[in-house]
Amino acid sequence: MRVLIVEDQVLFAEAMEVALRNRGVEVVGVAPNGEEGLALLPTSDPDVVLLDMGLPDRSGMAIGRAMLELRPDVKVLALTALRDGRVAREALRAGFSGYLTKDTDVERLLRAIESASSGEVTISKSMARQAAGGRSGDVVSLMVSQLTDRERDVLGLLAEGADSPAIAERLRISKNTVRTHVQSILAKLNVHSRLEAAAFAVRHGVVTTGDGRRRT
Repeated sequence: MRVLIVEDQVLFAEAMEVALRNRGVEVVGVAPNGEEGLALLPTSDPDVVLLDMGLPDRSGMAIGRAMLELRPDVKVLALTALRDGRVAREALRAGFSGYLTKDTDVERLLRAIESASSGEVTISKSMARQAAGGRSGDVVSLMVSQLTDRERDVLGLLAEGADSPAIAERLRISKNTVRTHVQSILAKLNVHSRLEAAAFAVRHGVVTTGDGRRRT
């Protein structure tokens, strides 16, 4: 994956660049403001842009919109200290691929970058609640929208009580792949165990029973 970082806090930008490079991500450029980020976009050809919302020259929202107009195929992921549900909601409506705060750990950020490059949307649970205006149904919808079709399959089997070997056999994938999917599910639903993920799925009707009826 090719990532462009647009961030005016130099130390944070450098730390993020090193962390991503150490995990095999190609950082194609680092811009200290929005205009330089826009100028780098055509030549650096990133898959994903990590964009601060509080830039010194123009708002991150304006820069993100301009980037998406210039390159509709690029994925813009907000990475910001701004915890404002209205801004997060506006960013998602504008076509951003996610909204994360700067205290997000590197592994979570990597998963968000991978999700963005695959066309998925990532938002933390706390920001999802704010973005949805506190309405629990909208929060659940935002969180569930992050799951891939395969992750939904795995979640459905978890809700049936299947363990990793059984899931691997049913879906014809390796146990390591099952583990990767489960870790991603836990992160996206902001739960801490397989049991919590299964309970979430059943409680909110995310999965269906074997006869095709949606669980409630």
